[in-house]
Amino acid sequence: MRSLSPLALIPAAIVAPHMAFATEYLTVPQAQKALFPDADRFEDVTVALDAAQIEAIEKLSGMRQRWKKQPVWRAEKAGTTLGWFIVDNVVGKHEFITYAAGITQDGHVAGIEILVYRETHGYEIRNANWRDQFDGKTLSDPFKLDVDIVNISGATLSCRNVTDGVKRLLALQQVVLAKKSVADGK
Repeated sequence: MRSLSPLALIPAAIVAPHMAFATEYLTVPQAQKALFPDADRFEDVTVALDAAQIEAIEKLSGMRQRWKKQPVWRAEKAGTTLGWFIVDNVVGKHEFITYAAGITQDGHVAGIEILVYRETHGYEIRNANWRDQFDGKTLSDPFKLDVDIVNISGATLSCRNVTDGVKRLLALQQVVLAKKSVADGK
């Protein structure tokens, strides 16, 4: 009888590297049109955050603001601002989830779209029924799984992190973008 090497007893999952894959559901222009279908223009107004703004966002949302630059577009129709289209990344379980949120001038969620999903599980957050829960929410909503946002079994981390991310983007709107609207006169 042949003896096995000790390495042969190690499960393949331990020695195999984590296999990531990405599914791109929407491009930025496609998501812009999905969230602001009446817009005739999207102006890139990417925001560079200073330390005081980052601190204010974190205090309002209870979430860490990872980036000093946040990709933002002003959605306009006939020169009037409809709201803000913001692209963000949150960690799912291991990989980033790239999503976009539409936020109105007065700080309501117009909708969210999943742009790129890189995890092996949890892609169900892409389902419209789950994403539609965010429509109309404001920073004063709880943003808690199983309270005002339904969790998806097997996708808890993706659900929680996107939920937290949307709350953080609402804080960004209040701290920076609402003031930008007034300053720009739009």
